[in-house]
Amino acid sequence: MTAPIDIALQCQRGAFLLDVAMTLPGAGISVLYGASGSGKTTVLRCIAGLEPGVRGRVQVGEACWHSDEMSTNLPAHQRAVGYVFQEASLFDHLDVLGNIAFGFKRTRFVRTPRVIDDAVDLLGIGHLLQRRVNDLSGGERQRVAIARALASQPRLLLLDEPLSALDPARKRDVFPWLERLRDELHIPMIYVTHAMEELTRLGDHLVVLENGRVRAMGPVAPTLSSLEAQDLGSQELGVLMDGIVEQIEAPWHLAQVRFPQGHVWVRDDGLKPGQRVRLRVLARDVSLTLQEPTGTSIQNHWAVEICDARADTHPSQLLVRMRWGSDFLWARITQRAWHTLGLVQGQTVWAQIKSVSVAH
Repeated sequence: MTAPIDIALQCQRGAFLLDVAMTLPGAGISVLYGASGSGKTTVLRCIAGLEPGVRGRVQVGEACWHSDEMSTNLPAHQRAVGYVFQEASLFDHLDVLGNIAFGFKRTRFVRTPRVIDDAVDLLGIGHLLQRRVNDLSGGERQRVAIARALASQPRLLLLDEPLSALDPARKRDVFPWLERLRDELHIPMIYVTHAMEELTRLGDHLVVLENGRVRAMGPVAPTLSSLEAQDLGSQELGVLMDGIVEQIEAPWHLAQVRFPQGHVWVRDDGLKPGQRVRLRVLARDVSLTLQEPTGTSIQNHWAVEICDARADTHPSQLLVRMRWGSDFLWARITQRAWHTLGLVQGQTVWAQIKSVSVAH
C-alpha cells in the first residue's frame, strides 16, 4: 500500500486534550516521538479504535475507519490493525505457534495459508515454535508478539514502545528484525518511542509530539536537523545523513562513506562497499576552525557555510547551524569562541567532526 495515512484526531481525557493532524507515508516506519505524556500512545489507541469519544478522521489508504463527516466509526475488531504493546502480552497457556495462530484466526480477511510461515520466517523464530512463552527471552517474546500481529494480515502495524522493557543487549537482538520488517514488508508502521537510538535507526518519517500537539513533522533527517524539533534534550541535538560505503580500509578497520558533497570515515563494523548507511553527527562532536586543519588526529573535516547561531540551554554556549552541500550540520561552541574567532553568518569555516556514529 502506497496511499498515505490521513489522521486528524481530537480526544479529551480529563485536563489533557489530544488535537493532532498528520499525513503519514503509506510505507516504511513513521515514528511518533516525544516526552512521556505528550500523547503518543493515545494517538495509537485512537487509530486502533480503542478510545471512546474520539472526533476527527482516520483514513488508511482507501479505507476510512473513522470520519465525523461520513458518520463512520468502525469498532476496533473491524480495523485491520496489528498492535504490538510495550509488553509482549502473550498467552502463557499456549506455545509460540499457538500464540501466532491466534492472530491468524482473528483476521477478517481471506486467510492466506502461508501467512504464518511468512511471519515466522521474517522474524527468524522457526526454532521457537514449540516453546512455551515463559521460556523465551524478552527479545524473543517481542518477536513472537510482532509475528502474531502480522499473522492477522493487518493493513497497518502499530508498535507502542516495543523495546522499552528490554535491556540494551536484547534491544540489539531485535533491531535487525525490525529493520527487516521495514525493508521487506509493504505494511506501513507507526512506531512510538522516546528513545533517540530507535528513532535514528528505524525511522523514515518523524512526528514530534508535545502536550497533545504536533510540534514538527516530516522526513526524519531534515526534521531532526531543524532546531524546532529539538526538544530532545540539548545533548541529543544533531543531524542524520544517508550515504553509501565507498571503500573499506581493512588494516585500520575503517570505512569511507560517500556523500554528494564529500566523504566521511567511520568505524567498520562489518560494512560492505555499496551498502547504504545512515550516519548521525551530534552537535557536541563538532568543532570549528578558520583554516583547513592539518596535523590533527581528527580524520573528518569539511568546509561549511555558517547559516546562523542560536542560544543554547546554557548562556555560555551557542548552537551554530551550517550548510554542507545539501545537508546541514550543527556545532555546539562557546559564546567566547564565536566572538574570539570573529564568526559571522555566511562565513566559510572548517568543521572538525570528532565522532560519527552509524545509525543503521
